[in-house]
Parts: sequence; structure tokens; C-alpha cells
Amino acid sequence: MNPYILPCSPRFVIIDYRASDEIINYLKKLNIIPIKTIKCNELQEPVNGHPDMVIHPIDYENFVVAPNVYDYYKTALKNTGIRLIEGSTTLSKNYPGDIPYNAARIGKYAVHNIKRTDEVLKHYLEKAGIEFIHVPQGYSKCSTTALNDNTALTSDASIYEKLTSYNINCLYINPEIILLNGYNHGLIGGCTGLIDDKTFLSTGKICDKNIADTIKEFIMSAGYTYNEASNEQITDLGTIIPIV
Repeated sequence: MNPYILPCSPRFVIIDYRASDEIINYLKKLNIIPIKTIKCNELQEPVNGHPDMVIHPIDYENFVVAPNVYDYYKTALKNTGIRLIEGSTTLSKNYPGDIPYNAARIGKYAVHNIKRTDEVLKHYLEKAGIEFIHVPQGYSKCSTTALNDNTALTSDASIYEKLTSYNINCLYINPEIILLNGYNHGLIGGCTGLIDDKTFLSTGKICDKNIADTIKEFIMSAGYTYNEASNEQITDLGTIIPIV
């Protein structure tokens, strides 16, 4: 089970505390309640509110959370039906101390630099029957969005090559189109995802028309409509984590 492939519209989503009012209001109009992240002071400022840096959903009901922010989410998610599992790795500011929970999920696979995957997260993924694909890219979830069990977008060349070697239909996206204040660019997984079983959502507009058209065609070929949550430039907020 991939917790990012949704059977229905989620009740809640966990989203970066810096998400714009336009994005928040877009979600509310869909009757989705946004739960804002808390700043994780141990991470670099541009990503210190990104959900996918501190939380990894094993499935729809069980989330592994970094010890740094565990107490906050224990309170914030107490009425959602989610079971929280505290990870074993306390995050730190510099790579690779910031990546232990940032594994991507595609079908039966978890894609990550498995030398750095949190041991508690690894245990629960293996218990769920998930197989690991090792890649050098530690920011695997930031870099990847799954559309179904055999289709994904990625902004990382090493992940693209690895997924295609597993016969996964993959589209590479130049990350330079994505805004992330404080860095040269963001990553595709942090600004796109599925918001229900029929709709693909990006955080904003893609300025490069050729890339925009390519992505939209790829999304539609996978059976989804393409929506934008704002009129801003597409921005990396870290993967929005749904709660169905």
C-alpha cells in the first residue's frame, strides 16, 4: 500500500507552516483540513517545515515521526485516528543527518539511500512487505512523486535511471523550474502529489510552457486531471502528507 496513492479525498493534510493563504484556502474549499507543521529547528531553514523531512507514513494509519517533533504531532494528530511511531534517529542540520525519513514510495518499493534510512522506519516498512531500492539520493521523497504502482515523476537523474531499470514508467523533470527560497531550486516531490483518486495537484504554475505541457500530458496519460493550488510559481513545500 502506498499512502500517497489515495482512494478518496483526504480528511486532513499535513502541510508546511509557511504555505500561502491561497494554497490553504484552496484545500479548505475541497473540504480538506490543513494541519500545519511545526518548525524543526534542527533542520536547515528552507526545509525546516517540510512534512516529508520529519514524517513517513507507512500506510494510511501508521506514521513514523522523527523524535525532534514527535510530541507536537502526538498532540496535533490526536483526533485523526493516526497511530504515531517514534523514529530512532534525531535529525540534525547537515546532510546526511537530515534524510533518515525521506524515502520515496512507489508500488511495493521504498526508494532511498538505505545506508541512511532510520532503523525504526526500515523495520516497519519491511514488516509491511515493502522492498528497498537503494539510490545515492538521500532526498528521495523530495525528488519523487508516484502516480500509481508503476508510474512516477522525479527530478533526480539517479532515481530516474534506477526506476526505469525496474521497468517503472518515469518522467524526469528539470528541478530548475521549482522555487525553494534559500536554495537554487526545489524538487518535484515537494510541490506535487495526488489529492484524491482522480486529481494531481501542484502548488503553483510552471513557467516553462514546454515542461508544463509535458507534465500535463504525462499526468493525463496516467488517468488524472491536473490542478494548481495557486497562481504563484510552483514552490517546494515538502510533500503534503494526506490523512484519509
